Amino acid sequence: MKVNAAAAGMDAGRLARIDEHLSRSYIDPGKIAGCYVVVARRGEVAHVSCLGDADRERHRPVTEDTVWRIYSMTKPITGVALMTLYEQGHFQLSDPVARFIPSWRGQKVAERRADGTTELVDPLSPVTVRDVMMHTAGLGYGPANADLDLGNPGERRTAPAIQRGPTLEALVERLAGEPLRFHPGTHWLYSFGTDVCARLVEIISGQGFDDYLQAQIFDPLGMVDTGFFVPDGSLERFAANYGRNSQKELVIIDDPEESSYREPPTFLSGGGGLVSTAPDYLRFCQMLANGGELDGRRILGRKTIELMTVNHLPGGGHMSQFALPGGFGETRFEGMGFGLTMAVGLGPAATGVIGSAGEYMWGGAASTAFWVDPSEDLVVVFMTQFMPSATFNFRSQLRTLVYPAIVD
Repeated sequence: MKVNAAAAGMDAGRLARIDEHLSRSYIDPGKIAGCYVVVARRGEVAHVSCLGDADRERHRPVTEDTVWRIYSMTKPITGVALMTLYEQGHFQLSDPVARFIPSWRGQKVAERRADGTTELVDPLSPVTVRDVMMHTAGLGYGPANADLDLGNPGERRTAPAIQRGPTLEALVERLAGEPLRFHPGTHWLYSFGTDVCARLVEIISGQGFDDYLQAQIFDPLGMVDTGFFVPDGSLERFAANYGRNSQKELVIIDDPEESSYREPPTFLSGGGGLVSTAPDYLRFCQMLANGGELDGRRILGRKTIELMTVNHLPGGGHMSQFALPGGFGETRFEGMGFGLTMAVGLGPAATGVIGSAGEYMWGGAASTAFWVDPSEDLVVVFMTQFMPSATFNFRSQLRTLVYPAIVD
């Protein structure tokens, strides 16, 4: 990538602290194998960090075109895909999901009585499209849906996703028979909701989810290395995925040569199934930052991007107020709202972290992350492969390194 910090209104020397910090704190001590960071402002790349190994065992360094498992950074892409159909008049956010998936009619909510028993009751309102985009549908991942662990890379995993699972259709049909954990719209719980969104894309468009993404997002944006599997010709660029053993030593948990990502999956997970490169994902984020357009190709309208990236939680509340106890996600809850498949920052006084009100973001199970700050016209993409994502606080640390480099 061509780097020009001055054109971006940023200080190159201060941005160099990113490399110093990540090398000193993570690469050199062997806490992670490698990583890639790109910072862009006003559409100009201000800084690139390319550090360590993508595949430590084969001594393959991180490069600009390294292919990464982005897991839940798939979710905003799914959200954009669904909203392209919203712009065509196919649905409203308030529409019940059952309008498109008839088996979801008659769903029940599992209400806990005072004596600890559970009663199945009618929901106060049906699950809507907005609910599945926001994780407020009552679905969840985790233990209550343990029998529905269908290969989706839920963020609590410490092992790679199983890509050869059932189909999106099979998932939503099985979810139809499961009681909801709460009345729709009353709580926030990370969930299979974005996979339901992917299935809605298939139903409404009449295309496979992979084909729709390719035609409507990847091809127009020139995202040449983003998809649901890694073809043989790209295998040498595919990063290994790592975790830690009981001695906190770095160990491989998904070998690129043996990974399930080498074959096209049947389960096209809208919640976490994609691989991508930093340049590809930067193009997606820059499209968002530009109000839905990049290099003359418009994916969404500016007002639709605004609709996706405002806080939709009731009363403008924080995720910490709505998230169920013990829940998890790819961002801190305090001071964060939630839009349509992305978290929305409510300002540095609320979050306690440097930044801007209105920035939006998400991350993935292998510690990848992105954020877009509209007020600063800033985009940051961070790629690495280490699970679980809550182990190291890369995301807040990157903010303390990026924002002080803005000099205009």
